[in-house]
Amino acid sequence: MTEGQFGLLDTDDVDSPGDEWEEVDVSDTEADRIARKRDREFSEFRERIKDADQFKVEASVFDDATYGALYKLVQDGHIDAFGGPISTGKEANVYTALSGDKEVAVKVYRINASDFKDMRGYLDGDPRFEGIGSDKKKVVTAWVRKESSNLKRARRAGVRTPEPIAVERNVLVMEYLGTEDGRSKRLSEVHIENPETAYEVVKEYTRRLYDAGLVHGDLSEYNIVFHEGQLYIIDLGQAVTIHHPNADDFLERDCRNVANFFARQGVDATPDELLSYVREYATPKDKDDTAPGSDDDAVPQGTPADRRDDE
Repeated sequence: MTEGQFGLLDTDDVDSPGDEWEEVDVSDTEADRIARKRDREFSEFRERIKDADQFKVEASVFDDATYGALYKLVQDGHIDAFGGPISTGKEANVYTALSGDKEVAVKVYRINASDFKDMRGYLDGDPRFEGIGSDKKKVVTAWVRKESSNLKRARRAGVRTPEPIAVERNVLVMEYLGTEDGRSKRLSEVHIENPETAYEVVKEYTRRLYDAGLVHGDLSEYNIVFHEGQLYIIDLGQAVTIHHPNADDFLERDCRNVANFFARQGVDATPDELLSYVREYATPKDKDDTAPGSDDDAVPQGTPADRRDDE
C-alpha cells in the first residue's frame, strides 16, 4: 500500500435521531411473490442462474425466493449481468455484477445454509429486531436491511464505506471496491507504508461511527479496505446502535483489535488510548447536538486535539 493522505470525508448534518427505533419491515417482498407465481420468464431465469458456473455450488442452498430477488433486481435495472465470486462466507457470498457501465457487488445471504448463531449476539437487544424471533427468513431479511441502513448512516457520518444501491429480500447490491485486477485488498493483505496516518484515519472513523450512534462490532484489519488511495470500512451488517446492551463490549473489542493491529505496524497505539479518544470526542447523546446520533461535531480536518492546539 503506497503512502497517501487518506483524506477524511466531509460529514452531512443529520436532523433526526437515526433508525434505532424504527421497525424493520420483514414482510414478504416482491421476490417472495415472484417465487410463488413461478411464471415462464422467472422459471427460465432461475434455470440460467442455477446453471451458471459461479452459482452452481449454491444451487442447494438458494431458495426460490433468492432467485426471485435476483430476478427482481435484474428487472429493476440494478443488475445487467453477473460476474464471478468475490468472497464466500458462512452467512453470505459476494459476487461481482454489471450495472449499466459500472461494476457492482452483489451480496447474497444464504437462508437455508446457516443457523445464524453468530448473528444472535448482535440481534438480541436491538429494538429494530424485537418480535422477529428465530424465523430464518425474517432474521436474514432484517439483517440485510439493517446492513444497508448502517452503510448509509456511516456514510452520512463521514466514514467511507461501499455505497448501498438496492435491497431485495436477502440480497444487497452495493458499490464494488475493486479494479480490473480484482477486489481491493484488506489491510491484512497489504504492506502499509504510512501506518501512523492510516491509524489516525481509522481512529477518527471509529469516533465518527460512535458519534453517529453506531458501533461496528467486528472492526479489524480484515474489515478495512485500501481502495484508490483511501481507507474504507466494510461489513457493517453486524453494527449495532449505542442502545444495544452489548455496545460497550463491542466498542472495546473494536478498539482492541484496531490498536493492536497498528501497534504491530510500529504505531504508538493502545486499546485504552483509542477507547478514551472515542468516548471523549464523540457525543452521540449530547443534547446540544442537533439530535442523538447527529454528526454536527465531526471533525472535517485533523483531530479535536489538533484544533484545540490551534486555538
